[in-house]
Amino acid sequence: MKYLPNCGEELQKMLETIGVDNIEELFRSIPEELRLTKPLNLPEPKSEMEVLAGLKHIASKNKTASDSAFFLGAGAYNHYIPTVVSSLISRAEFYTAYTPYQPELSQGTLQALFEYQTMISQLTEMEVANSSLYDGASATAEAVLMTDRIQRKKNKVIVSDGLHPEYIETLETYLHNLPLEVVKVSLTDKEGETDLDALEGAVDEETAAVLVQSPNFFGVIEPLDAVSEICKKSGALFVTTVAEIYSLGLLRGPGAFDADIVVGEAQSLGNRMNYGGPYLGFIASRDKYKRQLPGRLVGMTEDNRGQRGFVITLATREQHIRREKATSNICTNEALCATMAAIHMAALGEEGVREVADTCYSKAEYAKDKLVSIDKVSLVYSGSSFNEFTIDIGKSGIDVIESLAEKNIIAGFPLVYHYPDRENQILVTFTEMNSKADIDNFAKELEGVL
Repeated sequence: MKYLPNCGEELQKMLETIGVDNIEELFRSIPEELRLTKPLNLPEPKSEMEVLAGLKHIASKNKTASDSAFFLGAGAYNHYIPTVVSSLISRAEFYTAYTPYQPELSQGTLQALFEYQTMISQLTEMEVANSSLYDGASATAEAVLMTDRIQRKKNKVIVSDGLHPEYIETLETYLHNLPLEVVKVSLTDKEGETDLDALEGAVDEETAAVLVQSPNFFGVIEPLDAVSEICKKSGALFVTTVAEIYSLGLLRGPGAFDADIVVGEAQSLGNRMNYGGPYLGFIASRDKYKRQLPGRLVGMTEDNRGQRGFVITLATREQHIRREKATSNICTNEALCATMAAIHMAALGEEGVREVADTCYSKAEYAKDKLVSIDKVSLVYSGSSFNEFTIDIGKSGIDVIESLAEKNIIAGFPLVYHYPDRENQILVTFTEMNSKADIDNFAKELEGVL
């Protein structure tokens, strides 16, 4: 709420209603030695107009996707969000809704989540999807915990080096005190795909799951069919992570390659980058594993009059069932973000999602040709890509990106932040938001600073 019109008289009435004389009484449970005894060291009060002007001045120091040529991705993507998304999500029925515990009062919210689940299942080509998770990183960790419950006594998880490094960090944090070993498998030097020989050598009878991201963090599309075959031979579950969900508008869903669980980040659909969150994790699986899904699963049924109705079919968090039987303690509801994604997908439809995906791919391929034609720029990997790829620019990626930022170009992600040996490499990303003129100017200015 932007404006709280509470005058002194109203505040006093509220205090009287709850039976206290002043606000200080509300804090009497806090020991006096811990209470603030003097005013905070803050500037003198200003008018609303002065405060807004000051905040705008501070905000103007930021370089944003809306006022720059923006080629940064690496897990958060700049896509056009149709106006219908903000229009519908601003309705009180959606933005005030929380967990729909009472289905008779929550049919609209439940139906929106059911439609979201359906569309995620269609995109991933999986049999069932839940009604959302926190974000791609925690969703990935939840998928591994899910495989542990399914596989029980197996204690090893094989993870491709192509998995987003922040997803890897999150996974390792989740597993820190659990008897699950994470074994990493390298990428091929030329194509940038998961090394299948190394993967086959690492997988054994103790392997609970194999985890591969496609397109991977460096932008390369993984050979999911070959990874799937390796998993089948060993009995390991095949988990695929998708950081850029729009890729599924052009590429076959992991379900087409017999993936057991598919997780990832759905921020691209209806959710702005928002300085890092909230984002939207998704998870889908084979039907036989649905009871191991974390979070909530919304189902459709009929009432005694034959009318369609929606209910929470499975709720596996610790508040709903005995703590020791819970598959998750995911508590914060991401339904608003999921509803935004559902509205976005519904507005575009199947053809619209495919058209956006094709535009992203086409612009990335055009940019790839432009950039690698520059003398000092080379493509790091030859594997096929969707809308982002890794280039070597022959000098510090951070320095070049800072130089281009002065020209109002956000040039990409410097890989040295996660990989000290990749100082000269940057990950560049292209979406429908990048015009041909922006790409041409990016190539021109990049050549000028190298």
